[in-house]
Amino acid sequence: MLIRLLTARLRPYRRTIALVVVLQLIQSLATLLLPTLNAGIVDSGVLRGDTGRVLSTGGRMLAVTLLQILAAAAAVYFGARVAMGVGRDLRAAVFRRVQDLSLREMGHFGTASLITRTTHDVTQVQTLTVLALTMLVPAPLMCLGGIAMAVGQDVPLTLLLLVFVPLLGGAVGLVVRRLPPVFRAMQEHVDRVNRVMREQITGIRVVRAFVRDRHEQDRFAGANAELLAVALRAGRLQALMFPTVLLIWEAATVAVIWFGGLRLESGALHAGSLIAFLGYLTQILMAVMMTMFLLMQVPRAEVSAGRIQEVLTTRPDLAPPRDPVRALRGPGHLDIRSADFSYPGAEEPVLRGVSLTARPGSTTAVIGSTGSGKTTLLGLVPRLFDATGGQVAIGGVDVRDLDPELLSRTVGLVPQKPYLFSGTVASNLRYGNPDATDEELWQALDTAQARDFVTALADGLDAPVAQGGANLSGGQRQRLAIARVLVARPHVYLFDDSFSALDYATDARLRAALAARTADATVVIVAQRVATIRDADRIVVLDQGRVTGTGTHDELMRDNPTYREIVLSQLTEEEAA
Repeated sequence: MLIRLLTARLRPYRRTIALVVVLQLIQSLATLLLPTLNAGIVDSGVLRGDTGRVLSTGGRMLAVTLLQILAAAAAVYFGARVAMGVGRDLRAAVFRRVQDLSLREMGHFGTASLITRTTHDVTQVQTLTVLALTMLVPAPLMCLGGIAMAVGQDVPLTLLLLVFVPLLGGAVGLVVRRLPPVFRAMQEHVDRVNRVMREQITGIRVVRAFVRDRHEQDRFAGANAELLAVALRAGRLQALMFPTVLLIWEAATVAVIWFGGLRLESGALHAGSLIAFLGYLTQILMAVMMTMFLLMQVPRAEVSAGRIQEVLTTRPDLAPPRDPVRALRGPGHLDIRSADFSYPGAEEPVLRGVSLTARPGSTTAVIGSTGSGKTTLLGLVPRLFDATGGQVAIGGVDVRDLDPELLSRTVGLVPQKPYLFSGTVASNLRYGNPDATDEELWQALDTAQARDFVTALADGLDAPVAQGGANLSGGQRQRLAIARVLVARPHVYLFDDSFSALDYATDARLRAALAARTADATVVIVAQRVATIRDADRIVVLDQGRVTGTGTHDELMRDNPTYREIVLSQLTEEEAA
């Protein structure tokens, strides 16, 4: 999974990677050359008292060292640029895919998990890319090259490497094999900590209203403790590596000095060769250390790559059409014909054979008890999810065949829970129409009955809006959400219980102003409040996902028991009449 992901994402950086490989080769060759030059200084210069040889060879060592430093610095620079680019591309790819996911698919992953995959998991892959580009070439080259150069210095001492290098590799491999399941559990616990934290922040009012601060602290402490326990397991495994490597390293050094000293005493080995051999031994073990650092990151990056690929390979339910329709003859004509909708794995469908027709210049209302499928029905029109049966058409064209941009321009939805983005009042209102003038914004605010409170804000249209509109009341958020749709000027307006936070007087004024503003458009209103929809041209009654009645208020009061029950639960007989 990790290799497949990196292969695809590194392809655009092939030239830069080739440059990094060349620089790493130069750095490694320069590093391998230094111990041999040092041996020459000792044997041919120091021991013979040849100062000129010492200075000339020392000058060459300085030049090689300078070349090594420049090549290493350039390799790290370009390698880091490639890794940062891969991280940027991965985050963008995950973000784009999340935007294409349906609400059901987003619910499957969970918001906290998607955030973790976009940030923390991408960082793990990015870190591995940096390590691979800076260590993958020099580590094997220094290891194999160091062995070859060590053989050139003294063959019998090289036999020690046949003992210590496999021993070191085996010890590291035993630890690395146990890391993947630990890292997988760690990522899952990170998801849980993020989820608990997000719930506490977004639900802080509920927490304080029920005085559940202590309970939430305990819940977070539990999630945090579980993450700590898993992290400690991973830390203990990783901590085993360093003393193991150092122990084997020191043992190898002692063995080389011991046997090298014996060969030096017998005259079979020169002092410079022994010093060079120790240098190559250090380089070989450093190469193993570099490989160890890389291998320590691989299991974690492998888990993260799998989580990223899970998002990237998810086929969105809402696939864009292959040959999209880019123009409509009657963009305000909405037809829902025998629409069904079922969630995957659900025993019962949410909607069953629902039909609804709405035309420009008319207002169609949908009412029903809680759980009857009203919000789901409205969500089929802008393709928040697709009908599993039947058809939803605008202008005679199935919404699944419409160009997504055309659909978004044609349909404007005010959701049941209006969401405002961090920014200003103006930036939120221009969300659907970036070119709207200030005059158009004020007109929309007038219609939405929001001018008074926006004018009262210190900066008016430039007044700051917190994430989610947390610094505004529920009624203010609803009115700004309605104004935002009005600024976009769609052909079909969908209001999903968008007046529930308004008082009756404001509701009445808003509906009157809205009727004038949307006189040529198609309006569909979902509401629980009878007063909001009783004057609609057509009212559709939903009960358990089925249409049980269609007509005006008076007709349904007379002929539909479900509608009559809903009305009389809110109004008296006289008020209903």
